Amino acid sequence: MTTIKDSVHDHIEVEGVAAALLDTPAVQRLRHVKQLGTVQLVYPSANHTRFEHSLGVYHLASEALEHLGVDGKRADRVEAAAMLHDVGHGPFSHNIEELTHRHTGKYHDDVDELLADDEVGEVLRDHDLDPERIAGLVAGEGQFGQLVSGELDVDRMDYLVRDAHHTGVPYGTIDTGRLVRELTFVDGELVLEEGNVQTAESLLLARALMNPVVYTHHVARISKAMLRRAAERLLEAPDVTAGQVRRMDDHELLVALRTNPESGGLADRYDRRDLYKRAVWAEYRDVPESIREADHDTVRDLEAEIAATAGVADADVILDVPSEPSMRESTARVVVGGEVRRLEKQSPLVSALRTAQRNQWRLGVYAPAPATDRVGRAAASVLGLEADTLISDVRRGLPTTLDEFGE
Repeated sequence: MTTIKDSVHDHIEVEGVAAALLDTPAVQRLRHVKQLGTVQLVYPSANHTRFEHSLGVYHLASEALEHLGVDGKRADRVEAAAMLHDVGHGPFSHNIEELTHRHTGKYHDDVDELLADDEVGEVLRDHDLDPERIAGLVAGEGQFGQLVSGELDVDRMDYLVRDAHHTGVPYGTIDTGRLVRELTFVDGELVLEEGNVQTAESLLLARALMNPVVYTHHVARISKAMLRRAAERLLEAPDVTAGQVRRMDDHELLVALRTNPESGGLADRYDRRDLYKRAVWAEYRDVPESIREADHDTVRDLEAEIAATAGVADADVILDVPSEPSMRESTARVVVGGEVRRLEKQSPLVSALRTAQRNQWRLGVYAPAPATDRVGRAAASVLGLEADTLISDVRRGLPTTLDEFGE
């Protein structure tokens, strides 16, 4: 058994198959993949990694299994899946996942080939565990897959408290001990025991509060968009594949971006935190549905049209269209009066938070500071936006240089 001091859960005891997996290259690689990607440019202490998070998920999974009375081979499978649940993440976590998915067809939880080969596969087979079955648990399959990836999963419990701790933002603080103790299975579904509507609401509320302040903060979104654009240019090189990029860590990606002539300029701006500024920051109700639903190719065409209208280079315009607002936690199930109910059917808070989430949604158009006014006016024309919806960071007097650091 190995005991590891953790900043969130104090001491974590790792044993069995999880301890054997700990030093495999696939798990150790996660030491070099930041949990929150570009959020560190907003909150300098947000440098925690997927490795720390994986330890936390394993720890909470072990506590949940003990509470549920699950042991033996079934527990080994879940603990292995908890330790391995993030090995499929590419560099900077979710920041370039959509890009690599377009080329490879794989998201971070598609880990079948990663678990079947090399040292991870050997460790699993040495412990009489089927790599394919563990990959299924990582993807949330089956009764126990809900513990690893579901509405009440331990992944969510750990990242909320860990992200809150490392950013210094208290909104993600939840009672993981109570959440784990109140878990139970009813007809194969993972639910919270009677009397825990508020416990379920705490997950929902924490995610809703952390979203605008941390996960979709405008500086994090702009830097993410710039990093994604640089990675797109990198993939245009004949000697770099999306599969290779997907297996890089943060440092390897930055080196590749810096040394590629097509992506070097954006990589340099990222390194210096010389970021693009907001030319447009439009609310959900002000953006036509056709724009909100635009696919990647349509977005690129719109960027080119905005650039041509503004008289700037194509590279000086980034259109950032977030996905439609969603709230997966609202489908969590809670026992109420002896009956299993969805949280969204029981809690009036869900409706209010859905409204808040839609109100927080923003479409962004980003450009270098000197061009924001021109790009903003061009974007309004091309996208069919009202002129009074435009928000230029320069016009609003927000910081435009690294020396004027301000969030």
